[in-house]
Amino acid sequence: MSTLPTQVIASQKASLDAMLAFQNTAFTSLEKLVDLNLRVARASLDEFAENAQQAAVLQDPQQVLAFANAAVQPSHEKAVAYSKHVYDIVSEMQTQMAKLTENQISEAQKQVSDSIDLLAKNAPAGSESFVALTKSILANANSAYDSFAKAAKQAAEVTESNLAAATNATFEAAEAAKPSRSAPKAS
Repeated sequence: MSTLPTQVIASQKASLDAMLAFQNTAFTSLEKLVDLNLRVARASLDEFAENAQQAAVLQDPQQVLAFANAAVQPSHEKAVAYSKHVYDIVSEMQTQMAKLTENQISEAQKQVSDSIDLLAKNAPAGSESFVALTKSILANANSAYDSFAKAAKQAAEVTESNLAAATNATFEAAEAAKPSRSAPKAS
């Protein structure tokens, strides 16, 4: 009869834990999106009911037109705010998934390195050059992965920074436009 080495069992447990962490992260993000959508739906229904009650008492056509224009104006801002919330949730999930992936890759690199070291200890005489070559290939692969990961992380940071700047610019433009919209109301 054969028994599984404790390293294999530990590796399988670590893989299972990682899979469960991925699932938990995805489910938590889904919960946040569902919660956001329910809050938005509730707020929209409440706003519609309030607007309908206010519109029901208006009699002058100019008042109705002014009321309709005022009700539509914040829609763009709400859409931008909603999009920002969705982006934040998805971005947080992506960040957590990236960390989990980095941990998995780091653990896999460690396991391969440990396996090569074990192989080196048990290798027959004369195989030192093969072991050294294998270690060199592994070191180069790890170095290439690290370079790629750093470049990808920098690209993601630049993209996020640009998106944040665009979102802020949109909010600032919406805020700047508010006084010119509200000026006709005061007249």
